Amino acid sequence: MAVFTELSDGDRDAIASAYGITSLLSVIGIADGDRETTYLFRSKENDLIVTLFENGAEPSDLERAFETMERLHKNGVPCPKPIRSLDGNATSRAAGKLVAIVSFVPGSSTFDPVTRKCHSLGQTMARIHSILQPHPNRSSYELPTGPVHGALVHQNVFFLDDKVSGIINFRLRHDDALISEVADVLVDWTGGSNGGLDNDNAQALLAGYQSVRSLSDAERDALPAFVMAATARCYGRKGDHRHLPDIAVNAYRSASGIMQSGLVGLDPHEIPA
Repeated sequence: MAVFTELSDGDRDAIASAYGITSLLSVIGIADGDRETTYLFRSKENDLIVTLFENGAEPSDLERAFETMERLHKNGVPCPKPIRSLDGNATSRAAGKLVAIVSFVPGSSTFDPVTRKCHSLGQTMARIHSILQPHPNRSSYELPTGPVHGALVHQNVFFLDDKVSGIINFRLRHDDALISEVADVLVDWTGGSNGGLDNDNAQALLAGYQSVRSLSDAERDALPAFVMAATARCYGRKGDHRHLPDIAVNAYRSASGIMQSGLVGLDPHEIPA
């Protein structure tokens, strides 16, 4: 279990007092990454996720993440509800660490997504983009830009059955071309060892996305190149540089074929389980 900071009884009481948590029943450590310590605080009222940041976190970063989650949660996106301290702050301090608290979200992550999960993820990603985008681009030739989640990887997406039940970890939220995140998610969730995209899962993800937000012509044209770049980054980090050119080209061709097939608007009822 990745718990780096043990909470004393005094630390637990200080956190509970700062957030008005009453009737605390138990405190359970949770294995969660290598840069923070995470606890589940269970009370009679609710379950809360308490994170102590070991390094690299700033109050301003967490305030921005809280504002993003508050807006998404208010608009029905399945993400944790940020819990502010009684003073209205996104963070507090305990055991010498920066602390942030959010509501518990049900579900679990998966590393073997089926097409219906990919469809639901595409819908959720599009809802995030649509809600956070401040205004549409004026020109149809420009790629729409706006806030993106920044880390829609498997461990940050929870499912109940085949539906997304929770999106977590908004600390990497930043502004970018929206199609860049679409490409990143396609590669991470549907990319194969040779760079090619799994056709069924990629079609499902794009169909889910477009059921909420239609890709512009500029985004459709640009997607294969963004998929190629995302693939190159992904495999470059793995150190497989000798095969990287062929893998990147395969990714480009695979994405081009999917876009040219004209099936990315597939009705969700036609997507197999």
